Amino acid sequence: MNENQIEKLSGLLKSFDTVMLVTMDGDTCHARPMAVAQVDENADLWLFTGRDSAKVREIEADGRVQVLGLEGWTNCVVLKGHATVEEDRALIRDLWKPAFKVWFPGGAEDPNIVLLHVRGERAEYWDNTGLNRLSYLFQSLKAAATGTTPEIKEGEQHGTVRLKP
Repeated sequence: MNENQIEKLSGLLKSFDTVMLVTMDGDTCHARPMAVAQVDENADLWLFTGRDSAKVREIEADGRVQVLGLEGWTNCVVLKGHATVEEDRALIRDLWKPAFKVWFPGGAEDPNIVLLHVRGERAEYWDNTGLNRLSYLFQSLKAAATGTTPEIKEGEQHGTVRLKP
């Protein structure tokens, strides 16, 4: 496991305000947009939801999840892992953001609020931010002019990361 890649992955995840959370319900996948409460340095994610939501029932029955983040061609992340439902009231208050009041009008003290803690096992990313963006634009123009495909820098623009379970 490359610590630089975990740092890169965590940084890319922190750039998303919203991600798609995919849960399992038997053989059926359910995807829904979720506001990101926090991304830890080890790339764990924390999401707020209602205790009475279908996603909580699905995660309690089968904790396997995927998280997808996409910002056009600039930043894409797919994280596979396990989620658990956490009811730590102090952590809920600590991670609370005023924007969450849209879903929880009672604020951080709403007894229905729980946190989803997503622990990644494997992730893949595509990073065309900063200097990688300039490189990608150059490679794309070169590919278009020469009838080839862009050269992607493995580990920089694209990478696969195995995380600690």
